[in-house]
Amino acid sequence: MKRCSGSRATPFETPMKSNPFQNLVLSDHHHHQIKRRRIIVSDSEAQPPSQSPSKNPNSFSFRSHKHRRHQKKAQKREWTLSSRDCSSYKDRVIILSYNVLGVANASKHPDLYYNVPAKYLKWRRRCKIICEEEVDRFDDLDKLLQEHGFKGVYKARTGESCDGCAIFWKEKLLTVLHHENIEFQKFGLRDNVAQLSVFELNRSCLNSCASTSTSEDATQRLLVGNIHVLFNPKRGDIKLGQMRLFLEKAHKLSQEWGNIPVVLAGDFNSMPQLDILLHDRRRISGQFERGSQFRTFRHNANYSGPLVHEWSQEELRLATGNETTTLLQHSLKLCSAYLGVPGTKLTRDGNGEPSATSYHSEHTEQLVPLRVLETLPMGILRRTQGLPNKMWGSDHLALVCELAFADNANST
Repeated sequence: MKRCSGSRATPFETPMKSNPFQNLVLSDHHHHQIKRRRIIVSDSEAQPPSQSPSKNPNSFSFRSHKHRRHQKKAQKREWTLSSRDCSSYKDRVIILSYNVLGVANASKHPDLYYNVPAKYLKWRRRCKIICEEEVDRFDDLDKLLQEHGFKGVYKARTGESCDGCAIFWKEKLLTVLHHENIEFQKFGLRDNVAQLSVFELNRSCLNSCASTSTSEDATQRLLVGNIHVLFNPKRGDIKLGQMRLFLEKAHKLSQEWGNIPVVLAGDFNSMPQLDILLHDRRRISGQFERGSQFRTFRHNANYSGPLVHEWSQEELRLATGNETTTLLQHSLKLCSAYLGVPGTKLTRDGNGEPSATSYHSEHTEQLVPLRVLETLPMGILRRTQGLPNKMWGSDHLALVCELAFADNANST
């Protein structure tokens, strides 16, 4: 089976002049107080280059200093391509999800960044590459991205927090048919929020970019969800409650719009391989605290031990929506974008998921993953003493995947 493009993955190192927004998204200096944001761009807007790397000092590989070139070269992130024949898939989207580490959140939790020099957590330092634009407010960021053809919507967290969720999209390629927010505070589930948007690919633009498209091609729509789940490792009941509402609403909207594909991403503040059958709400969150003996989480389908940790009626109500319900299910058949494109143990954990992130990109079966952008190898992160650091200003790495509509492949 041939790969989607070329014989091997190429570095994601697009020059600034080719796509200014791409470097703005993926460089380490584009941070602001908006905690989560999702960006949808077309295949033609975000192709990795096949030629030699750009020498632009603002490029993603950070190769501006010759004496550190060997170190910077090792820190480039690579695309991993699917082994399937992708030539027949016409309608595609590239989706990026990134937790940029809000300045206020970093200052509230100094214990999490004890090994990070203070200067790298300061706002002026981190927004240097975009210092001409004041991006500590959504209105400023929105105005900046409009210059590059993007439009966005923002939802601030409720309560006193200053961060929130935002979704941006390429306006000429996608039309928003519906958008709504979820305020979890209304359900007694803290101040976190989520966003859900229904997009339609603009067929006229796609036809002009693809010679194989015709006016008879089916309309392509998809639902994009963006969420920032509660961080607190001891409140797995609240995490479950937030995800329950998020998944229920996503499924409902998908059905209302004709069973359209669903893409869900965001900061779930959990690990993909958590043991969902653990009955202690303090461990069901899928996180571990520094010094904890619980370093790994595995799915235990044969668990038959006693329920040592009983849940209170209030905890059950928060998690399941009902004090008498002890079983949670959702109706979406989700697939991991990264599991769909196998990588190496350098950047993946034992389950095939990115090993340096606590947030995820999931999609329904109507979409096919064509390629994903790998995170940095754990060895590099250890040598740089973790995240954030001088080169990477957030405690997360962006997740990027290219998805194709499975029902839009050519039959020839």
